[in-house]
Amino acid sequence: MTARYKTLAAPSEGLYKEKGSRFIAYAYPVTSAEQIQSLLHNLRKEHHAARHCCYAYLLGFDAAEFRANDDGEPSGTAGRPILGVLRAQELTQVLVAVVRYFGGIKLGVPGLIEAYRTATEDALTHAEVVWREVMLQVQMVFGYEDTHSVYATLKRYEGEVLSENWTDRCEMMACFKKIYREHVVAELNGLPKFEVLGEY
Repeated sequence: MTARYKTLAAPSEGLYKEKGSRFIAYAYPVTSAEQIQSLLHNLRKEHHAARHCCYAYLLGFDAAEFRANDDGEPSGTAGRPILGVLRAQELTQVLVAVVRYFGGIKLGVPGLIEAYRTATEDALTHAEVVWREVMLQVQMVFGYEDTHSVYATLKRYEGEVLSENWTDRCEMMACFKKIYREHVVAELNGLPKFEVLGEY
C-alpha cells in the first residue's frame, strides 16, 4: 500500500539555450488531467510565438497514469526525455512543459533530447520537492448515538469531515491518511450501525 509520494511544493521554471534556440521549462504540481490541459492551454496562449510546447506528466500516487507529447518535434526527442527525468527523480502528480523558441539552426535528434532533458532538470533543480501523504476519502453511515465515537476516532487519526447528511442515520464523507485506514475502520466497525459505503 502506497502511503507517501514525492511531488513538487510549487511551480518552478528552468532554461536551456543552444544555437539560438531557447527551451523554457515549466514544472507544476498537478492533481488531474483537467488541470493539466488548462495549464497547457495557458502556456500555449502565453507563448503563442513559440514553435513547440512539449510536455510529459505523471499522475496517481503510484504514477500509473502518464503521457509524453513531442508537439511536432521528431518522435521521442522531447516528451520522452522529459518523462525520463520525472521517473528518474521518482516524482508523480507533476507536469513539465518545455516551450521552444527556434533559433534557426537544427539541433538533430541527440541535441533535441539533450535540450529537453536539460531544461527539465533545470526546472526541477529550482523546485522544492516534498513528500505528501496519500489521503483516503471514506463514505460511511452510523447511528446518532455513535456520533461522539465517530468524531473522537477521526480526531485521533487526524481525520476531517467533508460532508454530513442527517436522515434516520448520519451519512458522512470523511478524509484521513491512507496509512490509518485499517485503524479507523477497525475501531468504527465495532459500532452496531456503522457501515462503509465506499472508499475513494
